[in-house]
This record gives sequence, structure tokens and C-alpha cells, in this order.
Amino acid sequence: MTWFNAWLERLYQTFIVADRYSVLIDGFKNTLIITFGAFLIGLFIGTVVAMIKVFADGNPKLKILDVLCNIYITVIRGTPVVVQLLIFFFIIFVSAKNGIPVAILTFGINSGAYLAETIRSGIMAIDKGQTEAGRSLGLSRMQTMTQIILPQAIKNILPAIGNEAIALLKETSVAGYVAVVDLTKAGNQIKNTTYDNINPILLIALVYLALVMIMSWLLGILERRLRKSDRR
Repeated sequence: MTWFNAWLERLYQTFIVADRYSVLIDGFKNTLIITFGAFLIGLFIGTVVAMIKVFADGNPKLKILDVLCNIYITVIRGTPVVVQLLIFFFIIFVSAKNGIPVAILTFGINSGAYLAETIRSGIMAIDKGQTEAGRSLGLSRMQTMTQIILPQAIKNILPAIGNEAIALLKETSVAGYVAVVDLTKAGNQIKNTTYDNINPILLIALVYLALVMIMSWLLGILERRLRKSDRR
């Protein structure tokens, strides 16, 4: 048991002394804030872009918006999120003193490009008869989209949206590049302070793993409930 006692002592020296665990708690909170905020922004942007691209199909009046959306998707998906983060923090928002809002916006814009294509594919998969039925009831094209088509599309692509949320959570681990003390950055600070190269890294990995497992579990519950509602 000597090695076990030595390991416990090492954990105490790494995380408890000088209240270093509080850095991890703050980093954990920042990670959740960035992930949740960015996901909401990404879902909004993705939905708007997807709807523009669907409405622009066969409508010359929306051609310019369609081109702009294609440029946005191409640029965002074609460049690393770390580079985007550096551009936003050190070039666009060079005067920003707090990196968290910048990180939320950057990751949200990045996520929106991927969600746009996911949502668009979900919309296109809905039978055209649904649109015709909505229009026959006197609904406008926008009302038909928001009240009939989009809810069905979101339900069908929910697993893909959930996977994007999980990927977004893991992508936020690079937020430390812009002076944001997220979970990964907090663990790295403790590692550099204590010269413990094992325990902080392993703890961070376990926390991320636990978060992903919780998100997957919640997503599974939501999917089962939606399937039950379809049978009724």
C-alpha cells in the first residue's frame, strides 16, 4: 500500500495545496459556459443559413444570399477552429479584455457552418407533400417552414445535432489560446505549477469523458421520448 499512499499524497500536493482545485472548478464552469453559449449561437446561425439555402433554391432574388451562405460555409469549414479563434481575438476583437465572449462567438460561428448543412439536409429529406399541404391550408412559405417542415427536420436530425454538441464541447479545449482559463488550460496551469505531468492530464480526460457520456445519455433519453411521441 506504500505506492497507494504515495499516490494519495501526490494528489493532495497537486490539487488540494493552495486550493488549486478551485482553478479546475473555474475552468470547468468556463468550459460549460462556452459550450452552451456557442451551441445556441451555432444552432441559430445554422437554422437561418439552412433556411436561406432552401428558399434560395429556384429563387433568383435570393441568389446573393445563397452565395454569401456558401462562402461562409466554405471559409469556416475550410479553416481550423484554432486559427479562427486567433483571428477573432487578436485581429477582429483586438481590444477585448475577456476571451470568453470571443470564444463563445467564434465557436458558435464555427458550429453554425456545420449545423447549417445538417439542418438543410434534414429539411430536404422531408416529403414535398408536407410543404404542399401547408400551403393548401393557407400558410405562407415561411409559416410552412417554421411550423411544419422545420420541427420534423429537427426531430429527424437530432442525433447529428447531438453529435455536433459533443464535438463542440471537445473543441472548446483550445480556448486557452486566447487567455481563457477553460478546463484544459486550468489543468495545464496546475501541471506547470506542480510539475505533476500525469494526474492533472488524466483528470481532465476523465472529466471530458464524463461530460460526453452524460450528454450522450441525455440525448438518448430525448430520442426515446420523441420516438414514443411518434407512435401515439
